[in-house]
Amino acid sequence: MCLIIHAGRVLVADGDSMKSGVRPIVPSNFYRVLGGSLNFDESAEEGVRREIREELNSEIENLEKLDVIENRFIYAGERGHEIVFLFKGTLSRNELDKQDIVHIVEDTYEFDAVWVPIEKILNKEATLYPEADYAKFLKN
Repeated sequence: MCLIIHAGRVLVADGDSMKSGVRPIVPSNFYRVLGGSLNFDESAEEGVRREIREELNSEIENLEKLDVIENRFIYAGERGHEIVFLFKGTLSRNELDKQDIVHIVEDTYEFDAVWVPIEKILNKEATLYPEADYAKFLKN
């Protein structure tokens, strides 16, 4: 997963916009760091670059590995467990920096990515998953 940062904002998946035919996406009013799962025999860096390329049709510049997070959670009433390799970087497609909403279509679902001010995340006005101490990654 990758914190895409530009001009004091982070590009994240808007939980309220997620549409799925498989199960409801709950709770509402949350955001998720962009990225996804690794393919077999793919490094974490290769995987995050591929995921961002697939979701945003952009390469990542200034990629920096931040942390590895073990995330246990309940999602749509089901228990989940994931190991998240967290990175941060910027997008090579500068025009995405100017869009308020970036619509993303995946194989089984679609959602909007939105720019959220870093201060809203740091002040806990915006809930960002996976849970982490984002202050240490987002403060200047």
